Amino acid sequence: MRKRIYLDHAATTPVSDTVLETMIPFFREFYGNASAVYETGRKARKAVEKARKQVADSIGAEPGEIQFTSGGSESDNTAIKGTAFALKEKGCHIITSAVEHPAVLNTCGWLEKHGFQISYIQPDQDGRIDPEKIRSAIRRDTILISVMAANNEIGTIQPVDRIGKIAHEHRILFHTDAVQAIGSLPVQVEDIHADLMTISAHKFNGPKGTGALYIRRGTRIDSQIHGGEQERGLRAGTENVPGIAGMGKAIEEAVKHLDGNSLKTRRLRDQLLSGILTRIPGACLNGPEEGRLSNNCNVRFDGIDGEALLLRLDLAGIDASGGSACTSGSRTISHVLTAIGLTEAQAKGSIRLTPGPENTEEEIEEAIRTIAFIVNDLRTMNHT
Repeated sequence: MRKRIYLDHAATTPVSDTVLETMIPFFREFYGNASAVYETGRKARKAVEKARKQVADSIGAEPGEIQFTSGGSESDNTAIKGTAFALKEKGCHIITSAVEHPAVLNTCGWLEKHGFQISYIQPDQDGRIDPEKIRSAIRRDTILISVMAANNEIGTIQPVDRIGKIAHEHRILFHTDAVQAIGSLPVQVEDIHADLMTISAHKFNGPKGTGALYIRRGTRIDSQIHGGEQERGLRAGTENVPGIAGMGKAIEEAVKHLDGNSLKTRRLRDQLLSGILTRIPGACLNGPEEGRLSNNCNVRFDGIDGEALLLRLDLAGIDASGGSACTSGSRTISHVLTAIGLTEAQAKGSIRLTPGPENTEEEIEEAIRTIAFIVNDLRTMNHT
């Protein structure tokens, strides 16, 4: 059987061998509850605290500022809801962007139903948020600004360093969803003035179901999961020790190999994009040519239904997506693509291809040939 070509690393990544080796002992041998006082539990606790330090060191934080979660969505919810309710006596206004991940946008929508007011800043045609638009939206009752570090659909890298600085100039908390950035960009919390930052392990060869939220020391935040006193009373529930241990190893490796991996994925991405644009008439890049994640290739094809293209690619053994993995399977049009000015037809004719370091030039060439063939075939069928 021919090996499938996986080009959806923005959705999730394979767990690396070293990460899996790190996790296995905590399933089989050191399986104790990390809250227990006996030796088996103490060994589990030691693994959790080691991982906490690994995550903290990777982003320039202190171990005590890291709270483990079940992933990016929980971290976003905790950061935004936790801040909103902790600071509601100071104000009820939150600023975010129109191109955030659904975990941010839907959380803000939920808060609007509970009396909070949200300003959604529109991007430019490249999907980039102008920091001055953030500044202009600030009110006396603004308590939080939340803007992602890099877009999950079109890969636009946001000027979060400038946005975070503006937030702090006005004594407003700044949260950034860095799920797509960690492992692709150097991210240090002090450089971007982050008070809260969302991280998800499965985006950088760690396990699914494990994430973290950076909470700057002294930041007020309400717990969103009530019960025991785990995670310093901020998140109840028995710790996922294997997942946490794996996340610690994964982020350590991701930072260590960041330059090499980014160089390789950029080369593969450029090969892919160049091949598509030169061989397929009516193909166009969505988002910026520069200032985007090294592995992100979001393209549209005139006269093509993206869903039909993705189904044919699947049958041909190529894994790709239409955009955010969290909206795959729904028939909603990408809010990111419409926000940057694409028409409904253009948005529907778009797909996202995101190679990883384990992909090869031969796989990319095969993907280009396959996409070109399918697009031509679909267009022929549409005109018969």
